[in-house]
Amino acid sequence: MATTGSARPVDPVDRAHLTGVTRPSPPIHRYAPSRHLVDLVDRYWIPVWSLPEPSTQSTLQHPVCLVVVSNTYARLYGVVRGRSSVTLEGDGWAVGTMLTPAAGRLLLGRSVATVTDAHLDLGEVGSLDAEALTTEVRAAMAPDARDPAAHARAIAAVEQRLEAHLPVDEQGLLVNELVAWLRDHPEVTRVADLAEHVGLSERSLQRLVEQRVGLSPKWLIQRRRLHDAVEALKAGESSLADMAARLGYADQAHFTHDFRTVTGMTPGDYLRDQPRSG
Repeated sequence: MATTGSARPVDPVDRAHLTGVTRPSPPIHRYAPSRHLVDLVDRYWIPVWSLPEPSTQSTLQHPVCLVVVSNTYARLYGVVRGRSSVTLEGDGWAVGTMLTPAAGRLLLGRSVATVTDAHLDLGEVGSLDAEALTTEVRAAMAPDARDPAAHARAIAAVEQRLEAHLPVDEQGLLVNELVAWLRDHPEVTRVADLAEHVGLSERSLQRLVEQRVGLSPKWLIQRRRLHDAVEALKAGESSLADMAARLGYADQAHFTHDFRTVTGMTPGDYLRDQPRSG
């Protein structure tokens, strides 16, 4: 059954959004999925903005596909291997669904590697009845895009379409567990350790991750490292050498190279742009 009451707010640690004093974010409302959909949905996020001038938002995407219905477009996004950016202008909103690693292939009916670094108009995803979904989400949000009751109605429309993809298949549950385990084990820096955890050969692991995430197990480890780095820098951790060692880098120079290559700035630059408390 789809959500019919109020959506449950959540406040996860924002490890993906590259915000700072010079890169502010509009208000973002975050909600948990209905409990029977946790194998398909990590969470929903709903930004609402009113901007006097354009603002570019940058993220290091989680290893999942996204479904986004806004006041101007409706899309399914594959995983972006580097930094992803979107420019917000004027008045607007978006209802975003952060899927689980399992879900993208189920919605697409094929490997998500076909949409890596790309997006599709939602109408190309036949399993979602995109025209009706988009109409219902926009109708829900139209009265007041900041109203939690509007958010609940919009989320219910999304969940109604996602229910058709339950139950999640065995390989999907396996990749969900793998990504969650990796997130919670920062000491893991070798693909062999991932393969051992799920009881697969490295070649079989490679096929699984490519099919469900669109990239490689090595990329999963690097993205987890960078998410951990963003979280630590946002918390004000200033010893970059200690951070590099904890993240499993050979030295600070390798950490700085990885961070700058993907984000476009050094860890020190990002740290200096964080708001200071007190």
